[in-house]
Amino acid sequence: MNQSSSHSLLRPAVTLLILMTLVLGIAYPFAVTGVAKVLFPREAAGSLIVKDGKPVGSRLIGQPFSAPRYFWSRPSATGPQPYNGLASGGSNLGPLNPALTAAVEARIAALRAADPANHAPIPVDLVTASASGLDPDISLAAAYYQVNRIAHARHLSPERVRALIAAHAKTPWLGVIGEPRVNVLELNLALDKVR
Repeated sequence: MNQSSSHSLLRPAVTLLILMTLVLGIAYPFAVTGVAKVLFPREAAGSLIVKDGKPVGSRLIGQPFSAPRYFWSRPSATGPQPYNGLASGGSNLGPLNPALTAAVEARIAALRAADPANHAPIPVDLVTASASGLDPDISLAAAYYQVNRIAHARHLSPERVRALIAAHAKTPWLGVIGEPRVNVLELNLALDKVR
């Protein structure tokens, strides 16, 4: 292959690289971001939850709660801190892994210690992390499991706490996709407003 034929092959390749970088690396991301900000402004801004004019979290990323007066979130598998969006992912521990068994047993012990009178079966999402490790929601069963502990800690009737869960429950999308659930941060913020 002579030098002129290699130049004739190199020039279109470099031109195509520059063109694709401009289109796919700059123009396309800006266009998608612009469309998202117009059609879905709240979601494009991170689905932030604002309290007293300050963001306190996102509807899309869970937060850790451990005080008895709050609903507890699903455990997070991210590290070094829980619900770290930069470290999203599951623990990848298999069902026979002793580390998973120990983690689940510790979570069960913490739930039992926080509410010794509760002998109901513990919902699985209160003791196991999700695949992303960032779940902001818990199942309705997990929320109802915590009612008596929260009612006792806040001096509320269990019926009042159950009504709050029902008011914030989300149904499956289109009635079939997903499970009934509740956003923990939104529920805890609503709980703080109860007198």
